Amino acid sequence: MGTGILMSIAGGVFCLLAVLVLGWVLVAYNRLVRQRNQVQASWAQIDVQLKRRYDLIPNLVETVRGYAAHENAALTGVIAARSGAIAVAGAAAVVHRAEAENTLTQALGRLFAVAEAYPELKANQNFASLQGELARTEDKIAYARQFYNSAVLTFNTTVQSIPTNLVANLGGFRPTEFFQADGAERAAAQVRY
Repeated sequence: MGTGILMSIAGGVFCLLAVLVLGWVLVAYNRLVRQRNQVQASWAQIDVQLKRRYDLIPNLVETVRGYAAHENAALTGVIAARSGAIAVAGAAAVVHRAEAENTLTQALGRLFAVAEAYPELKANQNFASLQGELARTEDKIAYARQFYNSAVLTFNTTVQSIPTNLVANLGGFRPTEFFQADGAERAAAQVRY
């Protein structure tokens, strides 16, 4: 009878451990799903703001064209960069989207540099309104990118941490790419004295 009781206790302990491990696996898996969904939701917010920027650009280009029609290089640069960004918007990896958006940001910078040479354009109410709206949209993009990168950091840390990485590998969870600024954007943020 002593052996039977020991076997029952050992079986009970084994079952309890199995239930605890299974429970932990389920909790870890659900946490990974929740964090992946947060990454996807934060990416959707970036998409909303990028769409808003895409919608503003044609009006901005037409306003500039009305005052500086012979500045074709800057105008066609913005149009081409916008088209390129829209083309990769659907299915492209984050790194390709970031490259396209950085190219568009640089083209817009060149367009605004051209606008500086035209006082009548700078004084135009429509141009000022569009420029202000674009600046607000750029701020929203920066905030959405910060929120996305924070969600990616949390998700990637969970995916790569032991022992959750075992569940991540079994569940097919892979680290996600950050949406990073290019070198020119980083350099522009530096302050020199």
